[in-house]
Amino acid sequence: MGKEQIEVLNALDVAKTQWYHFTAIIIAGMGFFTDAYDLFCISLVTKLLGRIYYHHDGAEKPGSLPPNVAAAVNGVALVGTLSGQLFFGWLGDKLGRKKVYGMTLMLMVLCSIASGLSFGRDPKTVMTTLCFFRFWLGFGIGGDYPLSATIMSEYANKKTRGAFIAAVFAMQGFGILAGGIFAIVISSTFKSKFSAPAYEVDPLGSTVPQADYVWRIILMFGAIPAAMTFYSRSKMPETARYTALVAKNTEQAAKDMAKVMQMEIGAEPKREEQEQTKQFGLFSKEFLARHGLHLLGTCSTWFLLDIAFYSQNLFQKDIFTAIGWIPPAKTMNALEEVYRIARAQTLIALCSTVPGYWFTVAFIDRIGRFAIQLMGFFFMTVFMFALAIPYDHWTHKENRIGFVVMYSLTFFFANFGPNATTFVVPAEIFPARFRSTCHGISSASGKLGAMIGAFGFLYLAQNQDKTKAEAGYPAGIGVKNSLLLLGVVNILGFLFTFLVPESNGKSLEEMSGENEEGETKA
Repeated sequence: MGKEQIEVLNALDVAKTQWYHFTAIIIAGMGFFTDAYDLFCISLVTKLLGRIYYHHDGAEKPGSLPPNVAAAVNGVALVGTLSGQLFFGWLGDKLGRKKVYGMTLMLMVLCSIASGLSFGRDPKTVMTTLCFFRFWLGFGIGGDYPLSATIMSEYANKKTRGAFIAAVFAMQGFGILAGGIFAIVISSTFKSKFSAPAYEVDPLGSTVPQADYVWRIILMFGAIPAAMTFYSRSKMPETARYTALVAKNTEQAAKDMAKVMQMEIGAEPKREEQEQTKQFGLFSKEFLARHGLHLLGTCSTWFLLDIAFYSQNLFQKDIFTAIGWIPPAKTMNALEEVYRIARAQTLIALCSTVPGYWFTVAFIDRIGRFAIQLMGFFFMTVFMFALAIPYDHWTHKENRIGFVVMYSLTFFFANFGPNATTFVVPAEIFPARFRSTCHGISSASGKLGAMIGAFGFLYLAQNQDKTKAEAGYPAGIGVKNSLLLLGVVNILGFLFTFLVPESNGKSLEEMSGENEEGETKA
């Protein structure tokens, strides 16, 4: 393409922050809001599912999902997400961002609704249909990752691009918050309408038949925000970078963006000679020489981060029980338990999750992605070790508040750190024709880490003494050693960050080397 940058892309790069940027954030961000809601709301209702479908007469504790069912219900959406990231990431580069963007949303709406309608009444069919639709829901959510990031980065200007992509990602925090708040509202409404004794008073009566509607309503509610943005998504034009650099139609790109930005953009006439240069393919020698280490960097850092990030579920139960936010299960009825869990999750989201994201939005274009990611991994390492080494100290009643503070800080620095930057960077450093594929590959590595974090550590964190491990689980290495291992994971994340280039304030074409691609290399 020679040295000169295509005019329409330059216009996007230097544009002042204006209305269409915010519309793009809201349209892409609502997708993320829904993703977080859908992935997260299942953890609010798993205990309830156990009480409804796995109740054993005469047992002293309420029914709970058997380990393999619990793993399937919680994990199947992650497997779906991983597959969706790879498939839709690739498709987004093949067919264009816009076409695929509507498909993922439709899939999410349909599967959200379907996951609340199970066929049959017995535990097996309910869990099977739930898992089936949660997989396809995850598949749609997976498509949202690479596409939202790519669309936002391609619409943004140079100066505030990081903040815009991070703002889309930060909508996750609000999704989690909405999930918690909605569950609180629904469970307390049902609780006041249908009162029930605690489990220890009346095991069967403690779960009212209406409780079966509660989890369904909570799961199905996720369809609403997705359906609301469907229309605006279909009205959004294809990104100029895709049209100009991949579909090679600069005139169309200029027309689309002139409409969006409400300004005149000179459309360049098609030049024949620029078609002659042969472009290198994904995973070709040339690609690996230019971007191989970058891809390794974005994949490994996201993978390592998610191991640490998703292992948080392990400690949540213990922490909430420890501070007395969630009393022992048998002292509550089913709806009370949903209410307590939702309240605890909402408080955590409010205190550490949401602020961390917005700190990233505020600082990412000032101090850069690289600094934030290094700082985040560094502090996560420090806090993990600070929790692990004196672990016995934290288990005493009087030190519990300290434990919670340290724990919240770990996740504050995950969100004001690698959790946000690993999402931003892959959308900026690869050429337009691989951008959504490479982002998909990076985020899929992350989901692989998430599975290790969520399930590997479920087994690892069990007590070393088999008799003290949770029902149905083999002996593990204990919580202390698990925390030490997570500290090591964060150190590795810190080191792999050095493979990733800084993209702060540079144009996308400069980062990906697309300006020079057309020339013969001297």
